[in-house]
Amino acid sequence: MIVGIKNINSNKVYWLICLMLFFLSCQGHQQKKLRIGAERFDRYVEALKGKRVAMVVNHTSYVNERHIVDILQDKGVNIQRIFAPEHGFRGNHSDGAKIQNGVDPESGVEIFSLYGKYRKPPQSSLKNIDICIFDIQDVGCRFYTYISTLFYVMEACAQYNVACIVLDRPNPNGDYVAGPVLDMKYRSFVGIAPIPVVHGCTVGELAKMYKGEKWVKGGEFLILEVIPCLNYKHSMKYIPPIAPSPNLPNYKAIRLYPSLCFFEATTVSIGRGTSYPFQVIGYPNDSFGSYTFTPRSIPHVSKYPKQEGELCYGEMIQDQDEYSRFTFSYFHNWAQKFSTVEAFVDRAKWLNLLVGNDWVIPALKNKLPIDQWEKKYSLELSRYNKVRSKYLLYPEK
Repeated sequence: MIVGIKNINSNKVYWLICLMLFFLSCQGHQQKKLRIGAERFDRYVEALKGKRVAMVVNHTSYVNERHIVDILQDKGVNIQRIFAPEHGFRGNHSDGAKIQNGVDPESGVEIFSLYGKYRKPPQSSLKNIDICIFDIQDVGCRFYTYISTLFYVMEACAQYNVACIVLDRPNPNGDYVAGPVLDMKYRSFVGIAPIPVVHGCTVGELAKMYKGEKWVKGGEFLILEVIPCLNYKHSMKYIPPIAPSPNLPNYKAIRLYPSLCFFEATTVSIGRGTSYPFQVIGYPNDSFGSYTFTPRSIPHVSKYPKQEGELCYGEMIQDQDEYSRFTFSYFHNWAQKFSTVEAFVDRAKWLNLLVGNDWVIPALKNKLPIDQWEKKYSLELSRYNKVRSKYLLYPEK
């Protein structure tokens, strides 16, 4: 018996025990709090002292309420250059908009665009740089260009003898692997390496894979260090605290993005130019659905949206769980609404680049049943999973 318990009625004892268990559970929760690579300063800041540093960062590169550039400057790190990816350093440019060089007014650091004249840092931009740090939130899809920027940064670092540090972040689509693996005949900035549509890796794991599989030219000479997250598992639900790009404003859009991105090569709108990009779908035909929306030009988000000014009929995708994993079925079903494949797919080459091969259009024209589509890439996907397993930093236990 607990000392003094006879002087306390049973109801008070019950609530006292509940309170104790609550505090113990809180302590356990705090011990297991997710920590991104960027906030593990003890793992990398000391190595930056006395070095000339370049940062590949954008508006998502925050630790709590502060940008990583500001934090490292306060810690005495000599940041010489910021490399800006698609959407720019502050994340306020629409998809595909060219990014200009400049100077960040807050830090005073020169900004060099990697989404304009250059996609790969030229030698001049890495002159007098000792270490390049990559810290950007990814969403786990092959065609999301931040991981192509990572690839080219690693390649440039290998070529010009610059060390590379990747500060890892969780993948909000990291709980599964799905979709066709890129046929390297269709290699582009929306498909830089032979990985599937949903690759199931963090940027740190991808960096290790790029190097380990010798996909990065000269990668064997690259000094690469990945600062992993703490207390992260791929099965965890992760909602990025900052929208990774203008047209992925929330978790729902991020989860639907792998399936809906293929519609970018069609005449169908997936909500660019509305308040719900990658959450609605429609076409200017009142037989296509009861939900209506009209895409409008939105500066810095979607300047020239598909079907601009047209009343589109379709649906607001309500059941996020049903479509929260990659599927071709939605694409297949919408194709059936059109009289010809050409009326549906208006940019065939772009579709091939997004899919990573050229079999989807013939499959539509030949009316291949949707249950046969997955067989088209199941073998390559199985091979990829074996490769992926070698580089996982967060295996389930």
